[in-house]
Amino acid sequence: MTPPDSASVRAPIGEPLPRPQSRRFLFGRGRYVDDVAVAGVAHVVYVRSPFAAADITGIDVAAAKAAPGVIAVVTGSEIAEWHDPWVATITNLPGQKSPPQHALALDRVRFQGEPVVAVVAESRAEAEDAAELVEVDYAPLEAVVDMETALDPATRVVSPELGDNLFWRMDIDPPGVSEAFARSTTVVEETFHIGRQTLAPLEPRGIVADYDPAEQRLTLTFATQVPHIMRYVFAKHLRLDEHRVRVVCPDVGGAFGLKIHTYGDEVATAILSMMLKRPLKFIADRLESFVSDVHCRDHRVKARLGLDAEGRITALEIDDLTAIGPFSVYPRSSGIEALLVCTFTGSPYHLPAFKAAGKVVFTNKNVMCQLRGVGMPIACSVGEGIIDKAARAAGIDPLDFRRRNLIPDDAYPYTTASGMPFESLSQQAALEKLAALMDYDGLRREQAELREQGVYRGIGLACFVEGTAPSPAIYGEGGAPISAQDTCTVRLEPSGALTCLVGVSEQGQGAEAVIAQVTAAAIGVAHTDIRVLMGDTDATPYGGGTWASRATAIAGEAARKAGVRLRANILGLAGQLLQARGETLDIRAGTIVDAATGEARMTLRELGHAIHFRTTEFAPDTHPEIAVTEQFSVRSRMFLYTNGAMGCHVEVDPETGFVTVLKVWCVEDCGTVVNPMLLDDQIRGGIVQGIGNTLYEELVYDGEGQLQNGSFIDYLLPMAGEMPDIEVAHIETPTAESGLGAKGAGEAGIIGAPGAVLNAINDALAPLGASVSRQPYTPERILAALGKVPSRD
Repeated sequence: MTPPDSASVRAPIGEPLPRPQSRRFLFGRGRYVDDVAVAGVAHVVYVRSPFAAADITGIDVAAAKAAPGVIAVVTGSEIAEWHDPWVATITNLPGQKSPPQHALALDRVRFQGEPVVAVVAESRAEAEDAAELVEVDYAPLEAVVDMETALDPATRVVSPELGDNLFWRMDIDPPGVSEAFARSTTVVEETFHIGRQTLAPLEPRGIVADYDPAEQRLTLTFATQVPHIMRYVFAKHLRLDEHRVRVVCPDVGGAFGLKIHTYGDEVATAILSMMLKRPLKFIADRLESFVSDVHCRDHRVKARLGLDAEGRITALEIDDLTAIGPFSVYPRSSGIEALLVCTFTGSPYHLPAFKAAGKVVFTNKNVMCQLRGVGMPIACSVGEGIIDKAARAAGIDPLDFRRRNLIPDDAYPYTTASGMPFESLSQQAALEKLAALMDYDGLRREQAELREQGVYRGIGLACFVEGTAPSPAIYGEGGAPISAQDTCTVRLEPSGALTCLVGVSEQGQGAEAVIAQVTAAAIGVAHTDIRVLMGDTDATPYGGGTWASRATAIAGEAARKAGVRLRANILGLAGQLLQARGETLDIRAGTIVDAATGEARMTLRELGHAIHFRTTEFAPDTHPEIAVTEQFSVRSRMFLYTNGAMGCHVEVDPETGFVTVLKVWCVEDCGTVVNPMLLDDQIRGGIVQGIGNTLYEELVYDGEGQLQNGSFIDYLLPMAGEMPDIEVAHIETPTAESGLGAKGAGEAGIIGAPGAVLNAINDALAPLGASVSRQPYTPERILAALGKVPSRD
């Protein structure tokens, strides 16, 4: 046999390899939920509440039922007979309370957009027309909208059975904090407001529910990030055995955390399929997505920072108030965001004294929960914003201030003041690499020259820590278990190809490519020899799904472990056929070779054929194990912690208030880099999303709980024209938790960008005596800070 060409032997880890599915998408062969064609499918639309708070006093569906094409019109009380309500409280956040939530509202609505009546028809258009004929009588109630007054005795309680509007509170209150502030030479304070936002993936939410009464089995095809967890949720609350529910996740056009939650309209669609015994499809349109998709953020954070005479931090105190709507979102709980704000604020720095308080309150806005970043963008924005304010007050350059106060790179393992056990980070190295990458000193010189010409440019820095790949400890137990582990099965096919089945799912981030690379590297084949299957609970092993930057760090390690075991099995079996010890053989470019000489001895195709069809060639007691399953989860800490540093360069026009983002730099440490091309694109995408959060995006409600900008005409997202040049670099500090050494990175960009942009804007405004702290930092708010227009906040 001819030895494999050495040029074709590749070590896939660290290679910028393309996504396997790219060609399919370029040919228009993607298959999303709305592309799923099922014989006899009917369509569901929902009549939603126009009020933020009201009692339902009557529902008249007669005209709707008589409309053309209508199959059924179903109310909340009818749907409620088929399911058990859910309550999102978890043991890791003691003291939570939330009312039971039903798929459709029963006698009261608690937010504008809450589904009330389902209309099923032969076509979507007929269902929409019939929905217009449903008459719901409401008795409006006072809407609870202002988080600042939600706990006042005079404020109406959103769910009276709970007694008040407090969902959960937390306190980190060690002794000595007041004394540390009293000893401080400089103390600065600021109040930060983070506006409520939504995420707008290219593909909206959608589900096809198909109940087979013959098999008593429910198949759900929908755009979810967590197929196995959703199988459990639907089985539990629809009173089905779990094996009688199958979740199929086709291509997902983006998710960002929006598609990990339980939505009443999706549950109701499944129930309607069971009631009517036929397949049904529900696709949320863009307008209803604004009022029904889970929202994020909505925080008011007060921060206070003390310094000594040398500019070193003496104490940090924060007070976070969060509004989550009328329910805690199932199954993950809406308290996690506040938890992470309180624990991650100031996390890159040595804090001798730290105090944090968090209150999470109910309101009559749409529900709020975990979307991309989950509290960490707020923590970074608040922490870095107060850091820059302190540096200005002390007359210290922001870069030098950080150099003095970052946790040293030789201090690990290190437990933060909020109790987070950091394994090994590179805070100082990342900051220094960033300063060199952006030519910090050169930018400062240019800035001074341009200010003389009346051009106001700002330079913003932000250091951040990201918690990725959560361990089981982050959620504990609650209404539904949330798996923090993942599983991978790798098998050798008769053709010599390899199939990899994994519990995570693809949502556009490149998980399929990364799993193929890791498996290929572990076995010794090209990544194109690996076929990755995901997103079907009938076929793939149990896993937690895709969220919290866990696909590479957790599923990747499971794939590596499975690949290593399968490789050993392959070499042992090949050794029997070749009359050689397995340890003297190697797999290179899909060929079994002599490890010492590189001489080709056998192809994987030949071995696969022998294993499947000529088992008599092996020893009688040999039972070839050519399908290997491994699992992995983080065990010794709450997260795998990553870190990074970001720089932003902006220009602010003081006459119009417009901000132009000129360039962004990011240095990120996510441990072992598996695919730098996909990683850099993940970071760039997150940065652009963070810029949108910071400059444009805010869901605005009036005093009656009515959303005022529920369309893309009024809710602004960054587009290609707003995307600046973004330069990304890396430091690699592998985690010892896994053999792969990879940590997560999917949220790094959106975590660091808001703090960097905020600091750049305030740096530009500093010579004009102005600053902003209410996100988004719109032209109107900048002009108000400059005293040129009255503030409306």
